[in-house]
Amino acid sequence: MEGHGGELLVSTLAGYGVHEIFTLSGGHIFSIYDGAVKAGWRIVDVRHEQTATWAAEGMAKLTRRPGVAVLTAGPGVTNAVSAITTAHFNGSPLVALGGRAPQGRWGAGSLQELDHVPIVASITKLARTVTAPGDIPKEVGEAVATAITPHRGPVFLDFPLDVVFAHGSADVPAAVTPSAVEPDADEVARAAELIAHAERPMLVAGGDVWWNGAWDALRRCVEALRVPTFVNGMGRGCLPADHELAFARTRRFLKQADVVVVVGTPLDFRLSFGSFGSAQVVHVVDSPDQRAGHVQPAASPAGDITKVLDGFASFSGERADHEAWISQLRSEEDAARRAERAELESDADPIHP
Repeated sequence: MEGHGGELLVSTLAGYGVHEIFTLSGGHIFSIYDGAVKAGWRIVDVRHEQTATWAAEGMAKLTRRPGVAVLTAGPGVTNAVSAITTAHFNGSPLVALGGRAPQGRWGAGSLQELDHVPIVASITKLARTVTAPGDIPKEVGEAVATAITPHRGPVFLDFPLDVVFAHGSADVPAAVTPSAVEPDADEVARAAELIAHAERPMLVAGGDVWWNGAWDALRRCVEALRVPTFVNGMGRGCLPADHELAFARTRRFLKQADVVVVVGTPLDFRLSFGSFGSAQVVHVVDSPDQRAGHVQPAASPAGDITKVLDGFASFSGERADHEAWISQLRSEEDAARRAERAELESDADPIHP
């Protein structure tokens, strides 16, 4: 393909299903706008780069594909740092693309001249400057593939003005569908046995169940092993709220469980840093680098979450009866719902916060 840098960039992103960008208009990135207009893309022009970048992350969350923020040089990029950091903690495939002062005059004090890469390196999976028009498709393709490879996360590229406005010729790489890590079968079997033999198991499903498209496998798992289940973050909705094994108001019983299974979310402050009384912990992660370093789980399968959960569901050994435990939790859950009814149905004005 031949074209200016913006056209080469847009053509590469299109292979990943992208057809919109979020931005605040800036001169360093006009060629990207030109490429987007020629491709018929939607350009959402907001009033602060932080908004643009959070909106791009929101698009990624809704669609499970890359969300793209296009940022002008200097303060345009620094204004986006909080939103990029949020995507880092959320494991969202955000693609942040920045303008940059021209490399042919670097160091002379061009408008908004700033080396962005060191600023965002610690909060991205990849941060680079693209130095030639012909390199744009390769660099953009690699960045997007990195963003969507589990464990997902934000990436950053910036483009000097004299690169992204220049013309070049390059092959546009085909979109890559990253393959998930194959989970260790013995680790999956060990975890499944712990869950099946537990008397009071509980499961917490988090955002990586959503990102990995593993909601059907989650349902198969909890139904096969009869495990009461909570959801947090983007995991909400992965098990329907009216499912017999879905619970929301009885999380305090996590400290009474004997095995707690945490799937696709970190063992951080939201989950007592992985400490649940005397319970053994099974931590399921989508990449080995997401295993907790501050606790020692009884088992921690890493890799394709669908395969891990289906491995649990296919467990064929002996198992404990969990029905009394489920019944106890359901009674507590129902009582908590009844206690909320008066406030939920109140017509008081103003509403009690």
